[in-house]
Amino acid sequence: MARDRDDQDYAGPLRRIAIAALAIVLALTFLIWRIDSPRVERFRAGFVDRFVPTFDWAMVPVTKVLDMVGGFQSYARIYEQNQELRRELQQMKAWKEAAVQLEQQNAKLLSQNNVRLDPKLTSVSGVVLADSGSPFRQSVLLNVGSRDGIVDGWATMDGLGLVGRISGVGRSTSRVVLLTDSSSRIPVIIQPSGQRAILTGDNAPFPLVDFLESPEQVRPGDRVISSGDGGVFPAGLLVGQILQGQDRRLRVRLSADYERLNFLRVLRSHPAEQLHDAGPLIPPAPVQPAAEGGTND
Repeated sequence: MARDRDDQDYAGPLRRIAIAALAIVLALTFLIWRIDSPRVERFRAGFVDRFVPTFDWAMVPVTKVLDMVGGFQSYARIYEQNQELRRELQQMKAWKEAAVQLEQQNAKLLSQNNVRLDPKLTSVSGVVLADSGSPFRQSVLLNVGSRDGIVDGWATMDGLGLVGRISGVGRSTSRVVLLTDSSSRIPVIIQPSGQRAILTGDNAPFPLVDFLESPEQVRPGDRVISSGDGGVFPAGLLVGQILQGQDRRLRVRLSADYERLNFLRVLRSHPAEQLHDAGPLIPPAPVQPAAEGGTND
């Protein structure tokens, strides 16, 4: 019997009594708060003035939680805005790259239209179809050929400087051997010293300067142009500037932009007039005999 009394559950009735009491208190509070009476209104005001200010400490956690919720919502909005800005920035980068490419292409075309050359030199513009460069050969293909009047050996330029020469012509295409090719040899003049030399390609980005008579008269930064000797290229075409390589040899930084060869101009070179008949020689002026006269000792 003692074991049965010990096994009785007292928590259940107490829980029900507490719930009933809480319900009654809440119902009374609701009724008091809803009664429209001056006396009850004074009671409500007095209750609020007496107890509500003392519960500020109880509202601190609620306020902190509300601030945290508001901060998290603000952070979520900022994160979404950041992701949107990242997407817009990526799109702007793509548009910027396209604009830069169009600007470079436009600058090259304008340079080709405004480049100053011999008025007797006319040109044919072509688009680079493919870059067939290799460690052993530096050349590109153009979309102009014999049907456009292209002749083997003609010089080619981009908007800035000399690129190479035509070496192989088909009906609709032609091959351009670049100045950096190991088979390229062109005569040049170095200004302002007027030194003549041979620009020799060695499959490196900066061709060598060979057969220079007075290297001490040449300085890095000197301008290099084609000399026109031998009729290989027209004279006065810009080639580049002198620089000193890591091997202490003189080389040329080419003015042509080899990284972006999109359009090339093929210069129509006309052969120099051949002289077949020797003209009359101009004899030297006769030497007047010296006057003979005695000298007195």
